[in-house]
Amino acid sequence: MPDKIKAIDFMYYVATREFIEQWDRAKEGELICRMERAIGGLPRYNSIEDMIALMDEAGVEKVFIAQCKMWSYWRKWMYMDTKLEDVLQYTEKYPRRFVGLAGYNPFRIRESLQEIETAVRKYGFRGVYVHIYGFDIPLNDRKMYPLYAKCVELDVPVSMQVGHVLEAMPSDAGRPMQLDRIACDFPDLKIVGAHTGWPWVDELISVCYKWDNIWFGVDAWSPKYLSPQVIQFINSRLGRDRSVWGTNGLPWKENLSQLDELGLKEDVKRKLLRDNAVELFKLEG
Repeated sequence: MPDKIKAIDFMYYVATREFIEQWDRAKEGELICRMERAIGGLPRYNSIEDMIALMDEAGVEKVFIAQCKMWSYWRKWMYMDTKLEDVLQYTEKYPRRFVGLAGYNPFRIRESLQEIETAVRKYGFRGVYVHIYGFDIPLNDRKMYPLYAKCVELDVPVSMQVGHVLEAMPSDAGRPMQLDRIACDFPDLKIVGAHTGWPWVDELISVCYKWDNIWFGVDAWSPKYLSPQVIQFINSRLGRDRSVWGTNGLPWKENLSQLDELGLKEDVKRKLLRDNAVELFKLEG
């Protein structure tokens, strides 16, 4: 990757050792899928400074930290319940390196909307992240519409994992085609379909081609494993302005090295790694 491109990772989690160890304990009795066992789970760092050192080594300028709220489909409790303070430890201490994304619990709508308002207006969070699967409702469920209305009011994007999920949760709650109905009802809502939508990649590409307000999240996959349709979309005239890069915890240096081997044009790579995220999340000014 050329040094002049300062990459922005739009998809990451709280990664302190204490937080991830707490989540490891919460997952006892849940499914640990084959892929998670293979990669060893989400990353964890002894300090935020250690994390920044790896960002610097890879050439990553900013990382988005999501206040992820993940409901257990099996045991019916919030087994990843990221607090606002968990994200603020990053964004308050290193505001030039980390960006906050607020969380949403569709079972606690009023409290969630109040916290999102605080996160955006008081602490400068740049959007909201949704992990829908364990709640066992679709992304276009009526419980989600108050969130979308609030995001339009605050003029911030909502990023949602779409496609399959690796936890013990039904994947069909995140079918990308549901974004089509959401965009119909909220044409002013900025939407990111994260995690590429696999195995329904074509559905996510379809809604990105159709709507001006839907972006394609190229995250959670090592670039060498990206579907040919994804690479073609990134390179296309309509796709190059609607793709944003992230890792979901995969190693930055390795990810960017593989991305550099895809043969993307320099202007396409710049848009993917930086410019589109700057514009979408209003990171400058």
